[in-house]
Amino acid sequence: MATQAQRIPLNFFSMAFGLAGLAGCWVTAANGGHVTHVVGDVLLALCAVVWLATVAFYLRYVLSKRGAFRADLLDPVGSPFSSLAVITPMLLASQGLAPHAPSAGKVLVDIFLVLTVLLGGWLTGQWIYGPLELDRLHPGYFLPTVAGGLVAAASAAEVGQQRLAEVMLGLGIVCWFILGSMIMARLFFRPTLPAPLLPTLAIEVAPPTVASVAYFAVNGGRIDFFAAALAGYALLMVLAQIRLLPAFLRLRFTPSMWAFTFSWAAAVTATLHWNEAGRPAGHTVYTYLLLAAITAFIGAIAVRTALALARRTLLPPSP
Repeated sequence: MATQAQRIPLNFFSMAFGLAGLAGCWVTAANGGHVTHVVGDVLLALCAVVWLATVAFYLRYVLSKRGAFRADLLDPVGSPFSSLAVITPMLLASQGLAPHAPSAGKVLVDIFLVLTVLLGGWLTGQWIYGPLELDRLHPGYFLPTVAGGLVAAASAAEVGQQRLAEVMLGLGIVCWFILGSMIMARLFFRPTLPAPLLPTLAIEVAPPTVASVAYFAVNGGRIDFFAAALAGYALLMVLAQIRLLPAFLRLRFTPSMWAFTFSWAAAVTATLHWNEAGRPAGHTVYTYLLLAAITAFIGAIAVRTALALARRTLLPPSP
């Protein structure tokens, strides 16, 4: 009988997603003329390697265990993270490939955009159809349709598909309003999330910041009423994270810590857009400080992940 491969949890796709977010910070700064494009390209290449490795090991796992893939997609806690497997390549295609090979980048953006929408639709249907307990709801539920729609909007705009970008922006924002009300109600009125899911609270920062990045991509980087409104809610969610620091600081390291990475990278990217559009006194210094802070933060999580992998403590124990 064939040996069952090591289980790869779906939230492992957060690693490549977080690296793509960090690359986006450097690409944004490079587009403003503050840093070289080389750093962003290197980070995107590293992201591609991590994504490919995660896909390969995940496929090895699900092909070695009958029903594993179906069980993952039906898991009320872990299934939302499956969307990161198709969302991340959109960022790689739009930011890494399209600037060098526009036609290939556009094709890959469209392919993974369609897959993102199809998976988001299937998961939404599953949540409607299947029994779903309110206490199992967590901010990771933003990923398939909110993050998926907003990243798709930014990616489509980057490859010149303006109307498609507007459609995806609408999809992401409407899903944010609907899911956001349900998730916030669960967080307000039900018991605290279990420790392994506490890092997903950082994802509350993502909808307004990713929406800001997507909106800037769609409208050409202009600051207007809607951009300011998004920034207002983003500020509230960033400040709310301060109250959560005591809970975060008590956590031991697990791969779920990667939930912090893309959310805060999006916050930095949105801030870089505002910094570049407004150009306040010292804006170049602010750019370097923001890049240093987010790179150190995500770099520390990456180093801790590499250490856990070397010590064979990264993967969950085999059943």
